[in-house]
Amino acid sequence: MVLKRKIYQKLLKWKNESGGRTALLLEGARRVGKTHICELFAKNEYRSYILIDFSTTVKEIKELFENQRENLDLFFSQLSVYYGTPLYLRESLIIFDEVQLFPLARQFLKTLVADGRYDFIETGSLLSIKQNVKDIIIPSEEERLEIHPLDFEEFLWAMGNEVTAPFLYECFSNKTPAGAAVHRKTMDLYRQYLLIGGMPQSVVAYQERLDFEAAEKEKKRILALYRNDIAKYANGYEKKVVEIFDAIPAQLTKAEKKFSLSSVEKNARMREYGDAFMWLIDAMVVNHCFSSADPHVGLALSSDHSTQKLYMADTGLLVSHAFSDRDYLDNELYRAILFDKLHINEGMIIENAVAQALRASGRRLYFYSRVDPNNRQNHMEIDFLIIRMNKVSPIEVKSASYRSHSSLDKFRAKFSKTVGEPYIVYTKDVIVKDGITHIPVYMSMFL
Repeated sequence: MVLKRKIYQKLLKWKNESGGRTALLLEGARRVGKTHICELFAKNEYRSYILIDFSTTVKEIKELFENQRENLDLFFSQLSVYYGTPLYLRESLIIFDEVQLFPLARQFLKTLVADGRYDFIETGSLLSIKQNVKDIIIPSEEERLEIHPLDFEEFLWAMGNEVTAPFLYECFSNKTPAGAAVHRKTMDLYRQYLLIGGMPQSVVAYQERLDFEAAEKEKKRILALYRNDIAKYANGYEKKVVEIFDAIPAQLTKAEKKFSLSSVEKNARMREYGDAFMWLIDAMVVNHCFSSADPHVGLALSSDHSTQKLYMADTGLLVSHAFSDRDYLDNELYRAILFDKLHINEGMIIENAVAQALRASGRRLYFYSRVDPNNRQNHMEIDFLIIRMNKVSPIEVKSASYRSHSSLDKFRAKFSKTVGEPYIVYTKDVIVKDGITHIPVYMSMFL
């Protein structure tokens, strides 16, 4: 099945605007659909293409990159013959798949792009860790683009529904309720999305027969693949990576969701675990959210990288990861989410889903936290901060039965000159109350 993805239009924009002057580097977690979307793009938009998969390619192809760098005519001729594919001037695409496994090819792109005959796309993950950039010069001709799991709109497309999202966007833009019937139906669909997640294999498995168990098997395979990758590529600190990865669900169930290393190891220090955090971030297995200490001066400028929250990059994987030691039928979260009985774990699931939606929209994640040991009245915790209309919009994720938003009120008072529109994300319909826009969680993709 071909899944419709928003990133396709970004690939097309790059092709039309670049004109061969840059190569495109498509970054994403394993099994997020990088290769599939590149091949679909190549088939639709080029006369021919060659895909070189560096996870399986033979020694002779790698030797071309080592021995034929001075003779591009011979280099391209041999590629064409080996893959049985003719190459056409300015009408062919060459894809370097899993390029992190052969960094020399990435460095060679400077020469290939300057030559100008063909277009080039690289795909990969773990592209910043030391072993994958050692002894190479990163080409300045690289444009980077991230691909994330399917967002809720893309999930609706996969379910054959292309009318709901535009209607919801109108409601979001005009701050009008979707209405009881539409809201109820959309929440039913969204609960399915929370369980299935946005990993393409899981979505396809579910779409074929609306089978949660088939989707669960795909998610378990992906989680097993991530563990294998950790063992294979996190050289020297794989144990620390696994410890952090396994601690994510428990960390997110706490009221205070900042990642606490002491829960992993009593006397752990960030400097000892820095490479492990970086591995998970670079693999795009997690979405990291840094504390912004002073939103007056900008979110990135005041970010504190020693204080962070970690979310799973895909909420469906989080549901499976939280109950990885149990059978699908014993997963309490499935029943709770499906039958709208999500209470004890609601914060973990919904907040992770909002983080996923914000990242899919291209946003970096920041939060605000203030602890005053002398006066609890000064405590504040804002789940997310985003920039909208050149202002800082604070976002709190709440349960449907929440009764107060004291942190949001205190934040608005403290940063009144900088604060834009505040949001509460919850499971009810749109409403504007107390100067705060309340939106259902399925509209978080529009923030």
